[in-house]
Amino acid sequence: MIKYLTNSEIDKKKWDDCVRESFNGIIYSYSWYLDIVAENWQALVEDDYERILPLVSGNKWNIDYLYQPVFTQQLGVISKNILTEDVVSSFLMAIPGKFRFAEINLNTLNKIKPGNYKIIHWQNFELDLINSYENLYKGYSTNLKRNLKKAENAGLTISKNIKPDEIIDLFKSNRGRKIKSLREDHYQKLKRLSYIGIYKGLILTYGIYSNHNQLVAGAIFARSKNKMIFLFSGLSEEGKESHAIAFLLDSFIREHSQQNLTLDFEGSNDPNLARFYQSYGSSLCTYPHIKFNRLPMITRLTLSLIKWVRKII
Repeated sequence: MIKYLTNSEIDKKKWDDCVRESFNGIIYSYSWYLDIVAENWQALVEDDYERILPLVSGNKWNIDYLYQPVFTQQLGVISKNILTEDVVSSFLMAIPGKFRFAEINLNTLNKIKPGNYKIIHWQNFELDLINSYENLYKGYSTNLKRNLKKAENAGLTISKNIKPDEIIDLFKSNRGRKIKSLREDHYQKLKRLSYIGIYKGLILTYGIYSNHNQLVAGAIFARSKNKMIFLFSGLSEEGKESHAIAFLLDSFIREHSQQNLTLDFEGSNDPNLARFYQSYGSSLCTYPHIKFNRLPMITRLTLSLIKWVRKII
């Protein structure tokens, strides 16, 4: 039986045991991770934590809704046992009726059939690192190989275990200026995730330095079972010109080649980023983005009007 539990009712030990013992457990689903990105998260739990589904809720205009928390690309149903379309659907149908609206991401291994929700299959790219670096390099695109030559000629160097703050500040000073959806509290959450993850041995950080020893790129990777997730990165204008991120990812692949690992690029639906990730010879995989709207029509029209008015004033 699937039960709805509030945060205080969740047995965090049993929860984390389920994530660890499941075949599709992912770092975003651990209780410590969820506690940081969504303090009062709730859950659907089947029987004695055989299968679980985290729920992250908010309230606006007195309407309870579900959303995907920051720095969690995928959540969805996590299972110790066989996971079918019917099982995933049963979890979605068990979402309490008080949640009138939802936009959430399931995970790659959550197969789903049509229901009272809209399904969009979002893109992700993964690269199996079991091969030798030489073989992996053969799969690179011609343009990527050319850019790596430019990076090498620029005299870039790589350093491990740099402070997450440096990578986050680099992002904030550059691309972050244009991304209004990321707030200061989000950056603080990322710092907490990074330092706790480092303590747990699950987070790795890398920095790329110019030939005059200036940090021009950095990345935070999260280990999730046999996956290494490209969680976050920062890049300066100088780093962009010298192809520092391409150099960083190539160095990471070289270091972790011939290991039973998969590099998860964590995206993307953006065509330019998708093309860049594919240039490493990665494979496309998808995960379901689920949206439902249980609001009465009059409420939908009112909210649409409010949004429209806010755009023009």
